Amino acid sequence: MPELGSLALYVGLVVAAYSVVALAVGLTAGNGRIVGSGRGGVIATLLSTTLASFSLLYLLVKGDFSVGYVAEYSSRGLPWFYKLSAFWAGQAGSLLLWLWLLTAYATAVIIAGTRAASATGAGAIGAAGRTRPETAAQAVLAPRAAAFLQAISVFFFTLLVTVAKPFARLAEVPADGQGLNPLLENPGMVIHPVATYLGYVGFAVPFAFALAALTLGTRPGAEIARAAWVRLTRKWTLSAWLFLSIGILTGMQWAYVELGWGGYWAWDPVENASLIPWLTGTALIHSAMMQERKGLLKFWNLSLVTATFLLTIFGTYLTRSDVLSSVHAFGDRQMGLYFLGFLSFVVVGTVGLVIARRGQIADDRPIEAYISKETSFLTNNVLLVGTAFVVFWGTIFPVVTRNLLGREVAVGPGFYNRLSLPLGLAILVLAGLCPLIAWRRSSLRNLRDNFLVPFVAALVFAGLALIFKVRPVWAVVAFAGAVFVGVTVVLEFARGAMVRARSHGENPVAALGRLTTRNRRRYGGYLVHLSVALIAVGITGSSVYKVEATQTLNPGQSLNVGAYTVTYQKLDMREAPNHPGVVEVFAETAVSRNGRQLAVLAPKKQFYPNREEPGTEVAILGGLARDVYVILAGRDEGMAATFKVMVNPLVAWIWIGGFLLVFGTGFALWPQARQAAATEYGTLRRNFAVAGAGAVPAAAGRSVGGDAR
Repeated sequence: MPELGSLALYVGLVVAAYSVVALAVGLTAGNGRIVGSGRGGVIATLLSTTLASFSLLYLLVKGDFSVGYVAEYSSRGLPWFYKLSAFWAGQAGSLLLWLWLLTAYATAVIIAGTRAASATGAGAIGAAGRTRPETAAQAVLAPRAAAFLQAISVFFFTLLVTVAKPFARLAEVPADGQGLNPLLENPGMVIHPVATYLGYVGFAVPFAFALAALTLGTRPGAEIARAAWVRLTRKWTLSAWLFLSIGILTGMQWAYVELGWGGYWAWDPVENASLIPWLTGTALIHSAMMQERKGLLKFWNLSLVTATFLLTIFGTYLTRSDVLSSVHAFGDRQMGLYFLGFLSFVVVGTVGLVIARRGQIADDRPIEAYISKETSFLTNNVLLVGTAFVVFWGTIFPVVTRNLLGREVAVGPGFYNRLSLPLGLAILVLAGLCPLIAWRRSSLRNLRDNFLVPFVAALVFAGLALIFKVRPVWAVVAFAGAVFVGVTVVLEFARGAMVRARSHGENPVAALGRLTTRNRRRYGGYLVHLSVALIAVGITGSSVYKVEATQTLNPGQSLNVGAYTVTYQKLDMREAPNHPGVVEVFAETAVSRNGRQLAVLAPKKQFYPNREEPGTEVAILGGLARDVYVILAGRDEGMAATFKVMVNPLVAWIWIGGFLLVFGTGFALWPQARQAAATEYGTLRRNFAVAGAGAVPAAAGRSVGGDAR
C-alpha cells in the first residue's frame, strides 16, 4: 500500500504537469481536442490524489508502523476516530489533504466549464458572443482557470514527492507508534484543519478565474468574461470564506477548552495567518458586489483576490517553516524555502500580468456621491485591509527585526489590541450602516428613515451604561455599536415583512418567510452582520470583565472568584477512558453561588507513557452570562492541589454568533428562487452592456432562472 500511494503521487505529478501544458497549448491554438485532453488530465489528478489519500488513511487505521508518518502520528491504542484525523496532523499528511482538495476544486471547475461549453453548442472557445453571457463566460474562463489551479497542484505534488514524503518507510519498524499529540485529541481538531484548508484552497478558485480573465486579451468574448468573473466566482468566494470562518471558530473553541489557559485567541502567528486572509476575503466579498452591480473597483478586486490567495500560501508558509515559533507550526526550514520561492514566483507573475493588461481593468464610471452604498463599501474595505495589515505587520515584525537588527523583537497582544480596537469598532458600526444606505446617492431623508430608531436605541443604551458607571468607555461603545447593528437588522426584517404582508395580503410570519427565501443573498447578509455584533459582544465582555484567581487548596477549602465559590472536595486517579495506558488525575470541585451549589466539576491532568509533559483538561460551567473555568494547575505529593479559576463573561455569545454566521452564510449561498435570479440577470445584462458586449437575448433570462434553482 505505501508503494501504491507513492506511485499515485508520481503519476499525479506527471499528469498535472501535462494537463497544464495541454490546456495552455489547446486554448492558445484553439484546438478543442487538446483542450479536452487537458480536461481529462485534471480529472485524472483528482483520481491520483484520491488514491494516495485512501492509501494513507488505510495505513493509519491499520497501524502500519513501517511507514514513518504512521509511526509518528498513530498508535495501536489510538481510537479510530483520531486515527483518521492523524491524516492531517503532520506535515506530509496536511499537504496531501491540501492537494486533494485543490484537485477536487479544479475538477469541479472543469466539469462546470464543460457543461457550459456544451450548453453553448459551440465549445468553450470563441462561443461567448452566441449564447447567454454567464454560460459563455463560464465556458471561456473555466479551462483557463483549471490550468492555473493545476499549475498550483504541480507545486504541491513536487513537495510530496521530494521533501514531504507521506509514504517513506523506516529502516527499523517500531512495535508501536508515538500516537497523536494529546492536544489534538479533540473533536474540534477533526473539524478545524479540514475547514481551514477548504477555505484556504477555496480562495485559489476566484484567483484562478481572475487570472484567466486577464489572459484573454482581445479574444472573442473577452469583455463578457472580464465582466462576469466576479459573479461566476461569488459562490466560490463565499464558500471559501464560510469554511475559513468555520475553521477559525472551531480553532478558537479548541483553544478555549483544550489548551487550558482560559482564552480563545492569543495572537499566535499561525492564528494570525488564518485571520489575515479572512479579513481580505471579507473585503473582497463586499467590493465584488460593487463590480458586479456597478462595474466599480475592478483593479481593487483583482488586487484583493490576489492578496487573499497569496496570504493563504503565506499562512501555510508560516505553519511549515521555522521562521516563527507557534504551538501550531511544523517547523521545517527547507519546506519554508520552497513556499517562499513559490510565493515569490506567483507575486512576480501576477504583477507582470496585471501590468500587461492594465488597460483592460478600468472602472466603468466613478463613485458619484460621498453618501452612498459605494462609499460605505469602500470605507469598509479600507478598514478591513487596514486591520489585515496591522495583523500582518505584527506577525512578521520578529522576522524583520531579526534580519535587520540581528535580534528578534516580538510584539505582544497589546500591540494588536491597541491598533485593531478602533478599526474593529468602526467595522462594527459599518456593519449596521452599509446594508441600508442607497446605491449611487443617499438622501438625508433616507438616512433619517433608516437609522433614526437604531441610532436612538444605541444612544439610549450608551447613556444608561455610562450612568450606571459601566467602564471602560470603549466597551460601552462596542456594546452600543452591537445594539445599533442588532436594531438595524431587526427593523429591516420587520419593515420588509410588513410591506410584503400589506402588498400580498399575507400574515406577517408567512410574509417574512417568503421575503427572506426570495432574497436569500440580502437577508443572509443581514444575519451575518448580526452575527458579527453578537461576536463583538462576546469578545468585549470576556476581554474586559474577566476575573481570575490562583490558589493552592487542601480538600474542603474554597476559593472565591467574583460571585462564585469553588470548593475543592477530593483528588483521585484512574485510567483515562478509551486511552489505554493514559493515567488521569482529577480533582472534584463544587461550584456554588450565593450558597447554592450549581455543579461539580472535575478538571484533570493526563499523564502519557511516551510524553514528558502531562496534558491539561479544563472543566467549564457554561452559561449565557458567563463561564466558570476551572484549571487543575498542579498538585503536591499529598492531597493539596493548585487551582486557577476564571469567570469569563459572555463567551457563549461568541459561539452563538459563530453559529449564526454559518447559518446566515449558508442561507445566502442557497440557490435563489426564479424571480430573484431573473432580477439578478437583469443586473448582469446591464453590466455586460456597459462592458460593450452588446445585447443579450431575452430568452437567456429564462435560462438563468432555471439554472438558479
